[in-house]
Amino acid sequence: MLWKKGRRSDNVVDARGESSGGGGGGMRIGGGKGLSLVAVVLIVGFGLLTGQDPGQILGELTGQATQSSAPASPSTQHAPPAGDEQAEFVRSILGDTEDTWRQVFQENGQQYKDPKLLLFSGYVNTACGSASSASGPFYCPADQQVYLDMSFFEELSERFSAAGDFAQAYVIAHEVGHHVQTLLGIPQKVAAAQKKGQRLEGANGLLVRQELQADCLAGVWAFHAQQRLNWLEPGDIEEALNAANAIGDDRLQQQSQGRVVPDAFTHGTSAQRVHWFKAGFSEGKLQRCDTFAAQAL
Repeated sequence: MLWKKGRRSDNVVDARGESSGGGGGGMRIGGGKGLSLVAVVLIVGFGLLTGQDPGQILGELTGQATQSSAPASPSTQHAPPAGDEQAEFVRSILGDTEDTWRQVFQENGQQYKDPKLLLFSGYVNTACGSASSASGPFYCPADQQVYLDMSFFEELSERFSAAGDFAQAYVIAHEVGHHVQTLLGIPQKVAAAQKKGQRLEGANGLLVRQELQADCLAGVWAFHAQQRLNWLEPGDIEEALNAANAIGDDRLQQQSQGRVVPDAFTHGTSAQRVHWFKAGFSEGKLQRCDTFAAQAL
């Protein structure tokens, strides 16, 4: 991937090396009775839309008290240092997602608002709660920021055998896809469906549909980026598809517990993630990404 062709974003914030842990407002994520980060993010979005306190909702669901105030952001916010090639890569990919989504939104009579992308190491507090690098990259709708510990890219290569710069670009584009969903009002659609009794988790649940749509939106970005920059090299698309395949619910469950439990799906199967990325990449059209209306995922 000829990523150096991309425009560098000014919206990357470097908080690596800071001690962002501890202090008020951290929500419990994962483990025991805790919810997955994806579920936490969805519930925070639901609370913001309905005027309810996300901390109270989470407290009821997890059986624990949570503080209602948002946690403090890292105290020092600055751009990555010059010469940091990994950070330059992130700035290039984020910059091109900005160019793509500004164009797509404008064509649809809307205005795109750029998200921030915060680089952290180890642990971070966000408006959606506190998280460690073990959570993987994530998007918080409450502060409209993407959070990334770049050590995940090593894990993507070593644990999931999904190496390559375009595999990493897919990961960033997927999280930006969640920001696009926020701007398009998708959380409202999710909240309405949840009110009608549709399940959050499970093979056809709201979380899976939301995540697969973000995969599709990553494909839409990849289509427009290639049209504009012609920066893909042989094997790049295969890298993204390999990454999508490697982190499907069925494959991860099989690896971790030796069996597949569809009722616990939150992101979709490997085949579904590959399918929806391809759906977005085939034509670069938002209309191809309505996973909520799809009968078969």
